[in-house]
Amino acid sequence: MTPTARVAYVVLVLALVALAVPGAVSFTLLALLAIATAVDVAIAHHRVRVRRTVPRILARGIPASLSVEADADAPGRIEIRQAQPADVTIEPSVGHGSLAARLVAHRRGEAVLPPVTARCRGPLGLGRCTFVGEGEAHLLVYPDVVAAQRVVVALRRGQFRDPGLRARGPLGLGTDFEAIRDYLPDDDVRQINWTASERAGRPMSNVYRIEQDRDVVCLLDVGRLMSAPLDHRSTRLDVAIDAVTMVALVADELGDRCGVTAFDADIRGQLRPRRNGGRRVVRAILEMEPKAVDSDYDLAFRSVTGGKRSLILVFTDLVDAAAARSLIASVPVLARRHAVIVASVRDPDLDGALRREPASTSDVYASAVAIDVLDERRRIATRLEHAGARVVEAPAAVLGEACVRAYLRLKARARL
Repeated sequence: MTPTARVAYVVLVLALVALAVPGAVSFTLLALLAIATAVDVAIAHHRVRVRRTVPRILARGIPASLSVEADADAPGRIEIRQAQPADVTIEPSVGHGSLAARLVAHRRGEAVLPPVTARCRGPLGLGRCTFVGEGEAHLLVYPDVVAAQRVVVALRRGQFRDPGLRARGPLGLGTDFEAIRDYLPDDDVRQINWTASERAGRPMSNVYRIEQDRDVVCLLDVGRLMSAPLDHRSTRLDVAIDAVTMVALVADELGDRCGVTAFDADIRGQLRPRRNGGRRVVRAILEMEPKAVDSDYDLAFRSVTGGKRSLILVFTDLVDAAAARSLIASVPVLARRHAVIVASVRDPDLDGALRREPASTSDVYASAVAIDVLDERRRIATRLEHAGARVVEAPAAVLGEACVRAYLRLKARARL
């Protein structure tokens, strides 16, 4: 319970009046002011109840609505304030009588909204009392599942234009062995089973079945390279997790099995491919944060080398040749058995340095450095492609869609 600034203004006025009136009158006026302030504070002390409505589950970067209603006879005298925790933006955060705000969470994991603060003024505006609402609100912030669901719906409606959605029939020989039969003139020479032909004394062919369900494994680098910021709100790891989310939910829609392995110098978490595994994949990587250690690609690749042929998507950063040396050395071992995609987000600072008109000498130097770094990244991408991997580089906003398109192309060409 405190007096308002209006009391100070009134006291100042009374001090000026005291210069022209007798002292008894001045003391009387001050006494009346004190009584009026006490009465105003007593009226303002009436308990105010506030009701806050906010969704418990959010998606990173996606706006949600927050509303606060005050239970009071005179809402106009109630000021409502919602404190903003770190990595959560609330606009506006202050309202009178009620609050209708736009809430955006910028970090994955759990966020806690502090209690709402309500400040009630008396009818004369001389006194006020502050009340704290009941309890905190615990929010669970997921990756950008909204964009992922948008792509899933587009796939369902046939609006996601990509060669992977064209009805081209079963391509290739398939990958799932079914039986051995006599060789037919139309059989591909790659189908001949030479061992069975030698035993039977006549040409024999393998029969393969085109698999309807594939294994998709996302290898998520959570080492030091992924801690680099893309803007003031998100890191490379945040964007990579959004892309993994999109790939996992698309795999569910297409009937494929999806799993994830998060790694740095050790295996931080692993979920084996399973049908309808998209939700579990998202939960498994929801609270992953990068560590300041170099990632061991060889260790991560060995964890998924065995088993049937799968699509392996490696989400990392191709920053320079020194950091990518172990990745380049490890990819050929993985590419012998699996289809490999290496996905990396483009650096907006490098692209911006090339697009901007140089205004000073430092801008020219920055452009020269950007050209060198981008050339180095292109050389790394070329070496990875020569090693048998497909490289996907895209801006943060479309990295997930670029990975889905590459996934659909391989699936349509029976490369999985």
